[in-house]
Amino acid sequence: MIVVNLDVMMAKRKISSMELAEKLGITQANLSILKTNKGKAIRFSTLDRICEILDCKPGDILDYKGDEK
Repeated sequence: MIVVNLDVMMAKRKISSMELAEKLGITQANLSILKTNKGKAIRFSTLDRICEILDCKPGDILDYKGDEK
């Protein structure tokens, strides 16, 4: 399972959801879907822009956790 740690990186960079959503050009609701791991996919262009804004790498935001069975 892929886990999105966007909230952790946002806290490290001291940026609010409202500010990040505005800079990305997406709604806060869509950003919330990403932050809460409810999204099914993310566009590479969106991931690229997130990394640019937060000055990080995709691996700082995305993590892999094995299936819990």
